[in-house]
Amino acid sequence: MLPRIGITLGDPAGIGSEITAKVLAHDQISNLCIPIVIGDAKVIRQGYEIIKAKPDFELIYDLEGELKAGHSYVLDLDNISLADYSMGQISGEAGRSAGQAIETAIKLALEKKIDAIVTNPIHKESFYLGGYGKKYPGHTEMFAALTGTKSYCMMLSSGNLRVSHVTTHVSLLEALTRRITTERIIEVIKLTDDTCKKLGIKKPLVGVAAINPHAGEHGLFGDEEQRIIIPAIQQAVAMGIRAEGPVPADTLFSKAKGGWYDAAVAMYHDQGHIACKLDGFIYDEKTKMWSMTGVNVTLGLPIIRTSVDHGTAFDRAGHGNSDQQSLLEAVKFAIALAKGEKL
Repeated sequence: MLPRIGITLGDPAGIGSEITAKVLAHDQISNLCIPIVIGDAKVIRQGYEIIKAKPDFELIYDLEGELKAGHSYVLDLDNISLADYSMGQISGEAGRSAGQAIETAIKLALEKKIDAIVTNPIHKESFYLGGYGKKYPGHTEMFAALTGTKSYCMMLSSGNLRVSHVTTHVSLLEALTRRITTERIIEVIKLTDDTCKKLGIKKPLVGVAAINPHAGEHGLFGDEEQRIIIPAIQQAVAMGIRAEGPVPADTLFSKAKGGWYDAAVAMYHDQGHIACKLDGFIYDEKTKMWSMTGVNVTLGLPIIRTSVDHGTAFDRAGHGNSDQQSLLEAVKFAIALAKGEKL
């Protein structure tokens, strides 16, 4: 049976509706899964209008009936008017609509009515104005809170480059002085190893990044490797995990991209993000447009959640020229996790 993949529309004023329409209309994902768009049907119809395609989905209001392979569905929440927002503009109503779609998707996943969730981007300020940002800084924290998850981390995936993060949205100073601990590194190594195995990699090899240049050169450039990272790797190895490091960051990601490592563990946000976004950057010389591939995955949840690796792109919203590749890859990654197969 094909897995049921719930796709939230994200912020209605962003590019979520148009790239979702492109995936449904052009990429034939209904051959790979049963796609269920979760949000307001008016918003996804607007996405089809933007890309000048005829809507081709079945409207549903619950998941109690039979869903057929080869069909696309929209679970209509009917929770916003098109007059409540303008494309590319911050709107509390848009943020509220996006938050309600996420809540619905999480509830359905916990009830086993869908097999995975793929999220389109939200706008943090709209999300805040819509009443959600006060409780959740972003998608990841909302998923963790609503699923009761304490141990989780972010993984970015671009092709065969998979990078988990020990810290993410905190200042670099806080990451280095408070958040990067032996216990947290062990936690992220374990989550990374487990996810690789869920992707069908039987004996994954995880490369763990150093913090300092040249991995500290045995204390010449800092002792964090000896004090914090090496004990974490040793404990992970004692648990039966194949982990190596600390590997200097200037070589770790190229080795992971080349296939030496099945995944890498970055110590802080930019250390991992730069590698993945450099790998996933695409520039079209003819159109002078750029786009990003890649997938954002939340590890440690009791449900599967993947996401695009870009934002709402308010500057492009409504023009129909946004690339859907990252969303398509996020759907395929969710399918692979749901089926326990390699990408």
